[in-house]
Amino acid sequence: MGKGRVEAFSDGVIAILITIMVLEMRVPEGGTVQDLLPVIPVFLSYVLSFLYLGIYWNNHHHMLHTVETVRGGILWANLHLLFWLSLIPFVTHWMNITHFARIPTALYGGVLLMAALSYMILQGRIIAAQGSASLLKKAIGKDWKGRLSPLIYLLAIFLALWTRWGAISLYVLVALVWLIPDRRIERVLSK
Repeated sequence: MGKGRVEAFSDGVIAILITIMVLEMRVPEGGTVQDLLPVIPVFLSYVLSFLYLGIYWNNHHHMLHTVETVRGGILWANLHLLFWLSLIPFVTHWMNITHFARIPTALYGGVLLMAALSYMILQGRIIAAQGSASLLKKAIGKDWKGRLSPLIYLLAIFLALWTRWGAISLYVLVALVWLIPDRRIERVLSK
């Protein structure tokens, strides 16, 4: 089967998740700058979660460019990834309403960790389906970002139990690392 339906479904799910997150943001009651100040942390956590969903959308899109046919294992691995991404609005909202309490902040990292691991599983299923000449395998190489990110998430989860801002700083760090454009797949496909 072709990859078009997988791409369209995944794009739709991610678009809905972003919409859900923005709809959960509450507008301040008043019309002054003072009324806006309490909403700033909520807005910043929305920006971080939006960036994560955007990073996954972008990388997922590039990864699927290496795929010609989709098999059942790829479909299930993709659904597994979408499940974890679908929890991002929930944990973002919980962090916001608890003012970044330790457990919600740690759980945010747990969802990011599981999303990263499920992305790696999807990569593995694609590589297995493509065989020894896998374009994706050639493109990702040693994948230092993909291997390092789950370790940083684990550290952040434990750090959240002592200092939530330290954990959030690590979540921001991983997002910034992934914001740097990754041209590996484009280079392999252009050969």
